[in-house]
Amino acid sequence: MVRIKDGERVEEVNREEALRRLLSDDVVAVRVNGKLVDLKEVASVEDGATVEPVRVDSPEGLEIYRHSTSHVMAHAVKDLFPEAKVAIGPATEDGFYYDFDVPRPFSPEDLENIEKRMEQIIAADTPFVRKVMKRDEAIRLFREKGEDYKVELLEEIEDDTVSLYQEGDFIDLCRGPHLPSTGRIRAFKLLNVAGAYWRGDERNKMLQRIYGTAFRTEEELQEYLKFLEEVKRRDHRRLGRELDLFSINEEIGPGLVLWHPNGAIVRKCIEDFWRQEHLRAGYKILYTPHIAKLDLWQKSGHWDFYRDNMYSPMEVEGAQYEIKPMNCPFHIAIYKSSLHSYREMPIRYAELGTVYRYERSGVLHGLLRVRGFTQDDAHIFCREDQIETEVLHVLDFTLFILNTFGFREFEVYLSTRPEKYVGSEENWQRATEALKKALREKGLQYEIDPGEGVFYGPKIDIKVKDSLGRPWQCSTIQVDFNIPERFDVTYRGQDGRDHRPIMIHRALMGSLERFFGILIEHFAGAFPLWLAPQQIALLTVADRHIPFAESLAKKLEEEDFRVERGFENEKVGYKVRVATVRKIPYSVIIGDRELDSQKLGVRRRDGTQGGPYSIEELIERLKRERETRSLEPLV
Repeated sequence: MVRIKDGERVEEVNREEALRRLLSDDVVAVRVNGKLVDLKEVASVEDGATVEPVRVDSPEGLEIYRHSTSHVMAHAVKDLFPEAKVAIGPATEDGFYYDFDVPRPFSPEDLENIEKRMEQIIAADTPFVRKVMKRDEAIRLFREKGEDYKVELLEEIEDDTVSLYQEGDFIDLCRGPHLPSTGRIRAFKLLNVAGAYWRGDERNKMLQRIYGTAFRTEEELQEYLKFLEEVKRRDHRRLGRELDLFSINEEIGPGLVLWHPNGAIVRKCIEDFWRQEHLRAGYKILYTPHIAKLDLWQKSGHWDFYRDNMYSPMEVEGAQYEIKPMNCPFHIAIYKSSLHSYREMPIRYAELGTVYRYERSGVLHGLLRVRGFTQDDAHIFCREDQIETEVLHVLDFTLFILNTFGFREFEVYLSTRPEKYVGSEENWQRATEALKKALREKGLQYEIDPGEGVFYGPKIDIKVKDSLGRPWQCSTIQVDFNIPERFDVTYRGQDGRDHRPIMIHRALMGSLERFFGILIEHFAGAFPLWLAPQQIALLTVADRHIPFAESLAKKLEEEDFRVERGFENEKVGYKVRVATVRKIPYSVIIGDRELDSQKLGVRRRDGTQGGPYSIEELIERLKRERETRSLEPLV
């Protein structure tokens, strides 16, 4: 007899009944006494064992389903390209990939042929068979097959035995478990090919990585493919080119952003809002240099803990200087330039500080992963009894800023002490408890992210969810007992003695570059009026309408609106299409009727109409929409 545990229900049945219940289409594996194994292992479980079904619609089940599909893909590649060497092929959050060493890159036609071969392998309904082998024997097997990458992986395994999975004539090193057979795969699609260094190290050989996805049903697959099309439509790199927002020039250097006039206007609007709200919230605005003596980064601990992400020092007049990866040591220097009393606390410093970090070229991605970026950085010096109040203040401020840009849903994480850290465990515990208490008081649901704190303290990370429901890391709040100790930062207490302040590091948007990239994709380039590079387009029907249109343009510009003049000798339909492609919020067509009535109809960029309005009414409505930072059109 065995126990079947299905959710909260536990039932004792004989082995045959257990097999009957578990060998169904939606069960892909089982847990036997808590251990995840292949479904066929149920036949040999011992009496008294507890067996739990793993269904394909569970996270574990979907991972097994997709990992099995990646094996089928590798099988198909080996059939079509016998010279290919197989590397690794895990399941991912949205699908799977597999890396291959091949003489030439895969083409779109290759992917089509690989898919066809996969369909044949799936139709054959070949079982996945687990084999346990001595490690040395497995090394010999893969060496004979010329699979150098498998040999390298095996040589690093310390166990005497390893598991392999075979389906048909394809065999692969794998822990498993897998689907019972290839025929259980219902719906899959190969998506694209990219280059990937072996083990993510650019010193290693570049491999070809084929990405794919798999779902339980064709309907789910098609839904996901539609989602990918929408992601592609919103890709900030494509929209950055089409809307002339930014570029990255290889002659200047990868990961270094050039802000074009349109993008720079959006950035200015973000910065103006940021400064205005920080001044209102009691912050003092700072500006600091881009380089400093290397000693500063050694003292702060960044040289020891972040050296791999810092650039090589430069020599200036016999001294070593480093381009800054962080702003915090500068803010400490400003704090220490004068004496401070407990009465002044908290002291809040904020800076839009540009920093530089070495990111490997393989991970650079448009605006989302760059080498030079501007942090919306701030550091708060406070007494220990003020920590919770200040963290609550920062949480409120963060949500206000993010809400203003249209973000309403969040994922919140509390990151705890990493393996390498500075300071005492007691201080780490106090800092962590202060963050927990603030989150509880705000009523924010959060998850613990163990070991992901920074070297000097625990942190709260907030991910925003965009209009497609995708999470993006933006805000962070970090409590630091350690760096004030390293720099001997003090304030004069009520008792007349020197005391050590607590330092809170925080960024609300993260970096302007990354946040801008997220905004582009969130709005699909159709920014709300207050952010739009061009806010209203005036489109004339004929040359005789230009003087009136020009007078209107000047009135709008006197109210600080950004006006696009569509006065060229083109058809109105063409001008409307241009304004729509450029995602200008409003267009006004000016012809004889507008001249005669002095009333203006407004075409919104979604094609709907507003008005007619008098010039004064139009300007007032536009001002209200801009000043309230409305995300919806008010005109």
